[in-house]
Amino acid sequence: MKASQFLISTLKDAPADAEVVSHQLMTRAGMIKKLGAGIYSYMPMGLRVIRKVEAIVREEMNRAGAVELLMPVVQPAELWQQSGRWAKMGPELLRLKDRHERDFIIQPTSEEVVTDIARQELRSYKQLPKNLYHIQTKFRDERRPRFGVMRSREFTMKDAYSFDRDAQSAKESYQVMAQAYRRIFDRFGLRYRAVAADSGAIGGDLSEEFQVIAATGEDAIVYCPASDYAANMEKAEALAPRGPRPAPAQALAKTPTPGKATCAEVAELLGVPLSTTVKSLVLATDRLDDAGQAIGTQVWLLLLRGDHDMNEVKVGKVPGLDAGFRFATTAEIAGHFGTRPGYLGPIGLRQPVKIVADREVALMADWICGANEEDFHLTGVNWGRDLPEPDAVADLRNVVEGDASPDGKGALAIERGIEVGHVFYLGTKYSKPLNASFLDETGKPQLMEMGCYGIGITRLPAAAIEQNHDARGIIWPDAIAPFTVVLCPIGADRSAEVKAAAERLHAQLVADGVDVILDDRGERPGVMFADWELIGVPHRVAIGERGLKNGQLEYQHRRDTSPVQVAVDAMPAFLRERLQGAA
Repeated sequence: MKASQFLISTLKDAPADAEVVSHQLMTRAGMIKKLGAGIYSYMPMGLRVIRKVEAIVREEMNRAGAVELLMPVVQPAELWQQSGRWAKMGPELLRLKDRHERDFIIQPTSEEVVTDIARQELRSYKQLPKNLYHIQTKFRDERRPRFGVMRSREFTMKDAYSFDRDAQSAKESYQVMAQAYRRIFDRFGLRYRAVAADSGAIGGDLSEEFQVIAATGEDAIVYCPASDYAANMEKAEALAPRGPRPAPAQALAKTPTPGKATCAEVAELLGVPLSTTVKSLVLATDRLDDAGQAIGTQVWLLLLRGDHDMNEVKVGKVPGLDAGFRFATTAEIAGHFGTRPGYLGPIGLRQPVKIVADREVALMADWICGANEEDFHLTGVNWGRDLPEPDAVADLRNVVEGDASPDGKGALAIERGIEVGHVFYLGTKYSKPLNASFLDETGKPQLMEMGCYGIGITRLPAAAIEQNHDARGIIWPDAIAPFTVVLCPIGADRSAEVKAAAERLHAQLVADGVDVILDDRGERPGVMFADWELIGVPHRVAIGERGLKNGQLEYQHRRDTSPVQVAVDAMPAFLRERLQGAA
């Protein structure tokens, strides 16, 4: 490829709305152009990266026995109504009507469609197992699309779906995909972790996320440096402290705390550690009639240590809260506690509530909480003596650095990551409502057991940039760089010798199967080098008149601080060796 035949559109400055490095650099390097909020055109340079990502994914999916097909972007509402997700999914599901007033959606994922295919095509146990995948455009109507292609509304995803005859076979298919994903991310050349994860809205009870490690990542990854334990923050278990609960050592006292409405403020006022305070979080659950109208409300009080944060996913697994909860209204709080938030506690309630204590709080003694009276807190609070034992005890909080690892092999550490892949074991979550069944050996119908497996094709380049960049621009791993090698002839418009040498080397590398681009635009060396450092091509060869007189060319890797001299005739072999080392 020659640069004069390509479209190179670098920019000096990033757009004002580009908040993260990947958005800034992808725009400046001419890889994407914004069309609308969360909607981007992939320019030729960016599309080359996308195609390389897709190629690696396809190779490994095919190697793992998956079969590619292509399902439509627009899907009929009937399938989503059968699965129940038409009603369950919120406004992020883009709904539309055709000219006949029939309902459709723009797909965010394809569980319903692939299950419909399976129930028509896979009729016998002899046809199982089967894994079907596609690489297709998705759309999720994000309330606030941001971070460029990291959280866009339109994106490309590889989603695969396995179908098996029983749970054991489905879990074996899951493991095949989990290993295929490890091969895929190894080939991308990125630092990543596979972490245990919550299945979320897609469902299932076995799930792993693949997180690219990056300081700017949105997700917190919890791991134990002394073992293989790793989980995302939603999934990571906070172990109960070792008991027993200490005996009370303080008397219960109502203590003035004027204007101090947070645990941190109260702890500072009283000169005590924040860990001795308990925060009160008030939730509500509604009982609904057949028409979906609220006919009753249960108020819940969650108690967490003042220095801990609530984990909504864990809370959503507490019996009674697992059917859905919301934060209580101001009126509901006032009716049950008699005061405003900031001074709430479990003693002296106006109306009964269900109390759920975090594991830590359940074993605390002499703790501090709100007195249900503005400007007052209670100190020296103890279970059993001052209030009944909680209605339930559960893991309600996010883990923190230094917590004990759930596997008992050390302390937890936390780093940031960007989710780029997810694998789920679904069971019969979709095959049951859609009646995707097959006939077993006895001729009896059985529901198919399913798994689903996704990779964010267009998100992955952004994650790679967040992990690999410097002040000059992007630093691509070889496997997904838009071009692997760039040739920069210096003064080719003035020197026939330089031009001829550059074209000879270009022809040789093309013949060797190297993904190379020759910059024949006639730009000054500073402009050429700056462009390719911004774009992030990993291997650069400069060809100049002075070097040619000495029989040498100049090679520099994108991560190197200075170039090395290589003999003209040795350069093709030198590059082959460098490229093989990077593979």
